[in-house]
Amino acid sequence: MNEMPREITNFFLAMQAGAIGADALMALFAEDAVYVEPFTGEVRRHEGRDAILKAMALGWEMPMIDTRIEVLSAQVEGEVVDLAWACHSPSIPGGRGSGRNRFILREGLIVELVTELDQ
Repeated sequence: MNEMPREITNFFLAMQAGAIGADALMALFAEDAVYVEPFTGEVRRHEGRDAILKAMALGWEMPMIDTRIEVLSAQVEGEVVDLAWACHSPSIPGGRGSGRNRFILREGLIVELVTELDQ
């Protein structure tokens, strides 16, 4: 695994903190960042910090207990980070889900995050 950029490590820490990590999480995104995610059952695109916060806050309304994100692999090429992850929680059917994230960084901020779930 390549060395993980601090911004990505901080993203996962803030995300796992839930609502109390919201300010720290949003500070990692550029003002005009884009977030693409499939968590409502359809792929949705969110543009700007406010829209990204609103999308992430949906997950905090139904928090998963004892959630732990495990980074399975990461490939860092310049300011692009592709990684595979597993989410462990008894709230997930089978106790585990997995997927991939592609982060694009610019000047220390996340400018694009695309999340895909494994089937």
